[in-house]
Amino acid sequence: MSEKIIALIDGSIYAQSVCEHAAWVAQRSGWTVELLHVLGRREGAETSDYSGSIALGARTALLEELAELDAQRARLVTHRGRAILEDARAILDRAGVNEITTRLRHGDIVDTVAEQEGEAALVMIGKRGEAADFAKGHLGSNLERIVRASRKPVFVAARAFKPIARVLVAYDGGASAMRAVDHIARNTLYQGLEVSLVTVGTATEATRKGLADAQAMLKAAGIQAQTEIIAGQPETALSKLVETAPFDMVVMGAYGHSRIRSLIIGSTTTEMIRSCKVPIVLTR
Repeated sequence: MSEKIIALIDGSIYAQSVCEHAAWVAQRSGWTVELLHVLGRREGAETSDYSGSIALGARTALLEELAELDAQRARLVTHRGRAILEDARAILDRAGVNEITTRLRHGDIVDTVAEQEGEAALVMIGKRGEAADFAKGHLGSNLERIVRASRKPVFVAARAFKPIARVLVAYDGGASAMRAVDHIARNTLYQGLEVSLVTVGTATEATRKGLADAQAMLKAAGIQAQTEIIAGQPETALSKLVETAPFDMVVMGAYGHSRIRSLIIGSTTTEMIRSCKVPIVLTR
């Protein structure tokens, strides 16, 4: 059975970008695409209690009417979800993707992804969702939950798709950075792209050896990668390099090697997602 991309679709402006990035990945990798729209357990339900302390007969009639309104809302939310999936499928069809499935699910998005990702090579999500506050630069509320919980690489789509030719690999020598390199080496998705391994820090013997080892792993997979060591703070130095070089995509570990074990993704990772205007692939 072919591996698949799980593309998480909502009603945000990022949905089209997710579809276009999914099409690009599918065409390069041969993976199928599964479009997944998850309706939260309470979507469409009215949570306020308007019954108060009114008379019993009137209260019963009101509760019946509210129940019918809840049912109508639930139907509308479901219809909207199906429409979102139909629109997403049309984008992939136009891009020439042949193997597409669509799923509409009720429940928690993290639980749903956990159930579906067994055969997935990649989980794809937009940087922000419908409820994100663009003015304050907030990331989507589900993004960190997905990155934290998923066992598969997570592709964070930028706001708009553009052709991808140059890839920056943020390499700090840690376990998740090594898995990022392994991910690149194992997937045809990255064949033919211009790859640069970049470490932020001091050019010590250990740093140079780590980069050389990573470079050798990619070379064995047929990928010729450049290496570079730059000074500065990782989140600011890497973001600036992405913009000035420029690079079209970033691949990095979701956690730095010095991260204290916690329930949140690393601060460098969060800042990179927030500041970079290109897609980011995160590995665990």
